[in-house]
Amino acid sequence: MRKPRNAVTPWLLSSPAWLLYLLLLAVPLAATLLLSLRTFDATRGTWSGSGSGLTNYLVILGDTYFHTIFARTFALAAMVALLCVLIGTPEAYILSRMRAPWRGLFLIAVLGPFLISVVVRTLGWSVLFGANGPVSLGLQTLGWVNEPVSLLYTMAGMVIALVHVLVPFVVIAVWVALQGCDPDVEHAGTSLGAGQWTVVRRLVLPQIVPGIVSGSAVVFSLAATAFATPAIIGGRRLTVVATAVYDQFFGTLDWPTGAALAVLLLAANLLILTTYQRLVERQRRAPRPVQPVLKEARS
Repeated sequence: MRKPRNAVTPWLLSSPAWLLYLLLLAVPLAATLLLSLRTFDATRGTWSGSGSGLTNYLVILGDTYFHTIFARTFALAAMVALLCVLIGTPEAYILSRMRAPWRGLFLIAVLGPFLISVVVRTLGWSVLFGANGPVSLGLQTLGWVNEPVSLLYTMAGMVIALVHVLVPFVVIAVWVALQGCDPDVEHAGTSLGAGQWTVVRRLVLPQIVPGIVSGSAVVFSLAATAFATPAIIGGRRLTVVATAVYDQFFGTLDWPTGAALAVLLLAANLLILTTYQRLVERQRRAPRPVQPVLKEARS
């Protein structure tokens, strides 16, 4: 007869992880939330607990300057996530079809951005994007432009730099999803007369949707909270929420407003990601008319 398991045992075994979670995540988040409820006195350069507690949030929500910053932040994150999916999904599919040793070599090349510090990598992009950088000189040599072109302090420059470092997250997520695909399904579709594009679109793509969704969600979250790349490439001309938080903490010393911006960024990010996940799950569960692959291939 099996001995009944003690209900307390799982909690005791997981207690170190819970303790680490509380110390490294829950406690700092709670401290940031409490700090955001305080008010800042610009004349004295101090902050206290007087006021309604929601003053900082009301100021941020009612200021068009912060509206622009939040809109720019999530527009940047959306563009980066879309480009990472468009680049990373076919890249992962091609890598999964490669054989050794080429697969390992190209996988190392894809994961190469992780081997370089984010500051060093971003400074490298700033050199490339400068008016006298290789990109500008190359465009002038080809005759595509007649004067120096700089991608510094532009949305395009930030998007390119962030896509470069965040594409591997989509590649890894889609790669894992592809490992669970049955290759016999593709062989069956090909044997029934379906073309390669039809097999990928009708048979492979539906199976790797969870990987695409998880990868794009990770990329969106990281792009929305990125600091180093927007600070160096975007500068003060294109301020995002992360750089605005930095300015509030270390520029004006208005820590409560900076904490409120951080809390709102976290809340908005979670809301967008949760809505995105629910829409994707609802779309996946929606009934679809069954159309044979062979019929579509012949048509």
